[in-house]
Amino acid sequence: MGLTDAGSGGGVGGSSADAAVLRRAGEPQPGHDRPAHCAPPMPARIGVVEHRLLEAPRLLGDIAEVVGGPFHVMFPDRVAMNINAFHAAFTDAGVDGFVYFGKKANKAACVARACAENGAGIDVASIGELVAALAQGVRGEDLMVTGPAKSDELLWLAARHRALIAIDALDELDRLTELGVPARILLRVLPGGSTSRFGLDPVELEQAVQAVAVEGPITLSGFSFHLSGYDAMARAEQAVALVGHCLRARADGHPADTISIGGGFGVNYLDADAWARFQDNLSESWFHADQPTGGYYPYHFPAPGADMLTAILIHNDLAGLVRDNGIRLAVEPGRALLDRAGSSVFRVQGVKTRTAQSEPYDILTVDGTSLSLSEQWFASEYLPDPVLWPPRSGHRTPTCVGATTCLESDLLSRRRIPLPRRARVGDLLIYPNTAGYQMDSNESPFHELPLPPKVVVREAGDRLRWSMDAR
Repeated sequence: MGLTDAGSGGGVGGSSADAAVLRRAGEPQPGHDRPAHCAPPMPARIGVVEHRLLEAPRLLGDIAEVVGGPFHVMFPDRVAMNINAFHAAFTDAGVDGFVYFGKKANKAACVARACAENGAGIDVASIGELVAALAQGVRGEDLMVTGPAKSDELLWLAARHRALIAIDALDELDRLTELGVPARILLRVLPGGSTSRFGLDPVELEQAVQAVAVEGPITLSGFSFHLSGYDAMARAEQAVALVGHCLRARADGHPADTISIGGGFGVNYLDADAWARFQDNLSESWFHADQPTGGYYPYHFPAPGADMLTAILIHNDLAGLVRDNGIRLAVEPGRALLDRAGSSVFRVQGVKTRTAQSEPYDILTVDGTSLSLSEQWFASEYLPDPVLWPPRSGHRTPTCVGATTCLESDLLSRRRIPLPRRARVGDLLIYPNTAGYQMDSNESPFHELPLPPKVVVREAGDRLRWSMDAR
């Protein structure tokens, strides 16, 4: 694909326009010349603005020169599109729904601002997250406060701002009651058969309902749950149980007009063929070091994000059930609202050549660490291929990527990726679609290295403009 200046592209016109410009962000395509010690290509799905950024002949290099180290790129307009896709799913189903962004998925201020500007709330679990959300214009009543064993300070501040508080334990409810301030709560239900350390079991749940005085300062607004994994049907069926809890609580005089089904909305990182090829042919011979043992995220997700919400609402007509009973259905997506909303950029600082099975491959050292690519710290591997920039002619080169630390295990890519050419010192490696949990969940100033800053990129007519994130 030829490269054009970012100044010549068009604007984001919505989901259809974005889909029309999606491309695979890794240049070698499947072929018969891949050596056995090299992983197959797994090009990422990217959106309009990132496509333009990668094709701009100078912009990425200019940003890298100014920043002087690794950095993350954020595309907040993409966050807005993802939020509005969830809104559309609720509207199409005729459901009173509300979207809370799971803030733990990304700390960028521009994401919180996109929530405020597009009618989404934020799910927070600390005083820091709560204050950061308020600072970007999210109203207190549009916050949900989750997490276990919340501090008295967090409970008090949440109540003062009229946030919705998800109660996780009986003693937490007792402490909130003792504060003596009006508060809105959901009771977090432990799903049947779950071994989770979070939530209230059936006995505790009944005690909690009875402990909330109908005319007291605490309002029982409803119930919530969280499920591991990405099963839409299981979420729909658990939601039915929450509706039942609401109806029983109403019979006792509580408002109980809200349920939250949590997050776990999948993201489609790779196309079906690339994901199947990886799974079907996975080999230890692809990896520089030991093959990861922790399993893999489902990188191809046929009905991701808002499509998964639609599937949940359709199952056994959950939409009709909540609509007929006047219940608001809340969701708490994190990763799904960040799909194609950010990338992580590293500069190549060193190149070595080694051999495996008598075949050469390169080991790169980049100017950051795998703490900026969280999947690597869960005994797994982030699979969408990085993009080597700038584009130049060359020969496919199996390449793994190491970090600028003294840790042998600090590898951004353990597998040997088929880069379209040999990397040079000074080149940039762009890991796409890292905004959701990858770029900043585990970051730390190890070796006293500065944390990579976030750069915000937006379309401005026929140009791309960038600025530093407010945080």
